[in-house]
Amino acid sequence: MRILLAEDEVALARAIVKIFEKNNYSIDAVHNGEDALDYLEAGNYDAAILDIMMPKVDGITVLRRLRAGGSTMPVLMLTAKSEIDDKVLGLDSGANYYLTKPFDSKELLAAVRAITRSNTEVDTKLSIGNITLDRTTFELESPTGSVRLANKEFQMMEMLMSSPKAVVSVDQFMDHIWGYDTDTESNVVWVYISYLRKKLAALGANVKIKASRNAGYSLIEE
Repeated sequence: MRILLAEDEVALARAIVKIFEKNNYSIDAVHNGEDALDYLEAGNYDAAILDIMMPKVDGITVLRRLRAGGSTMPVLMLTAKSEIDDKVLGLDSGANYYLTKPFDSKELLAAVRAITRSNTEVDTKLSIGNITLDRTTFELESPTGSVRLANKEFQMMEMLMSSPKAVVSVDQFMDHIWGYDTDTESNVVWVYISYLRKKLAALGANVKIKASRNAGYSLIEE
């Protein structure tokens, strides 16, 4: 799952990024509302976390423009304010949830899980052939055992298993996991594919990751 965070307190933004990366999310952080709008327009995000008080464009305006454009993306609002009127304004503008600073990391993660579930019900487990991916424990399982996948391994396997047999391009992996403005070279995708192939082999999986020349990768049963 890919998240956009718009938070002008740089230290807090870094802390939030670490929380989500530790829990196998991909997250981009910006520090003003103008950049948030640019990223939301150009990026491929599953949810957004918006601070209300931001320079250039405030979080409420970002949210309203998002909704005016027809987006139903789940949005969590962050603010140091706790007044009822501020919460009502955020919710009436289209927010899915409202969190007041300071907050606990567990509360933040639970809030994001809640708003993404409300947007679309997601199975906690994905299965193909004799393997299962547990989205809550990040474990890849087979009848012979299980292995916990690292952050980007998990996200790549989730993309492959969410659309069995469909080809996922290198660009799709890069945009959804590393971000469209990343400096990372695209050959990193091949590196992670090789990691996943080794883990599938170690688990005795009856599925494999197939490479389609100049197209991408897909997961197929042998």
